[in-house]
Amino acid sequence: MELAIGIILGCCALGAGLAMIAGIGPGIGEGNAVASACEAIGRQPEAKGSVTSTMLMGCAIAETTGLYALVIAILLIFVAPNLLVNILVSTIGG
Repeated sequence: MELAIGIILGCCALGAGLAMIAGIGPGIGEGNAVASACEAIGRQPEAKGSVTSTMLMGCAIAETTGLYALVIAILLIFVAPNLLVNILVSTIGG
């Protein structure tokens, strides 16, 4: 019984860590977007407002991926272990 609970907790922690790897993508994507926006503003300074607003919208959309990963990781750390252990206990009856 204790081994099964340990495996559940370990797998939930491992899954949360893997979910947070998804936070790397938005950082790289937003960095590329800002670099391209700075380059575009440098080439055409009169289009600064249009480029900036488009860049901010793109960064906000890209950031949702990281936020979804954070929500999944929090659920795996705080919610899933309790649910899975309760299912295990009710199934085995220990």
